[in-house]
Amino acid sequence: MGCALSGPGVNTGSRPAPEANESGSGTDTGTGSRLKSEPLPLSEAQKDLIRESWKILHEDIARVGIIMFIRLFETHPECKDVFFMFREIDDLQELRMSKELQAHGLRVMSFIEKSVARLSQEDKLEQIAFELGRSHCRYSASPKYYEYVGVQFISAVKPIVKENWTQEVEESWKSLFSYLTAVMKRGYHEEERKNGVNKTNYGTQALSVWPGGASAMHNNV
Repeated sequence: MGCALSGPGVNTGSRPAPEANESGSGTDTGTGSRLKSEPLPLSEAQKDLIRESWKILHEDIARVGIIMFIRLFETHPECKDVFFMFREIDDLQELRMSKELQAHGLRVMSFIEKSVARLSQEDKLEQIAFELGRSHCRYSASPKYYEYVGVQFISAVKPIVKENWTQEVEESWKSLFSYLTAVMKRGYHEEERKNGVNKTNYGTQALSVWPGGASAMHNNV
């Protein structure tokens, strides 16, 4: 979750930077860690539902990113302690106006965008989630927080997708976030095992994706 608030935001049409092992099978992260190729629990119909709903909410991703994190802090105030830049800000209105939170929200949405773009490339989808989990370990971002982000994302996008939001769409997004969370946790524990990590060694300055390392992901993928 260590994020220097640098790196690219959501893709706006420019050519994306090449990814690690982009031409490979996706079973090797390039750091010696082997992926387990956990199956993506989505049917082709569910993947299409995710893609179509993403097209609708894409124009509002900056707003979604802010709403998502504000609701995260409202429902799980302990999460704010993980974000060194926001730890001392108690006024949620002040947080809403924070350019740092806006930038970080965009980074999180960028990771989701990358995930949606790789729904038909399961090896690459697994790779970016696994590497993000590994980076979260290095920044002491506990896996217990990862599940919260998907819940708040769904809550934030429902009013935007409006009548196109159905129970089937919701279940599809839930399945995707469940998968991403599971793979991230696996990456976290692989890094922990590999390096004999004592999480307190990394300190608590963190700002990442689940909640808070998208920029860490950008630096590693």
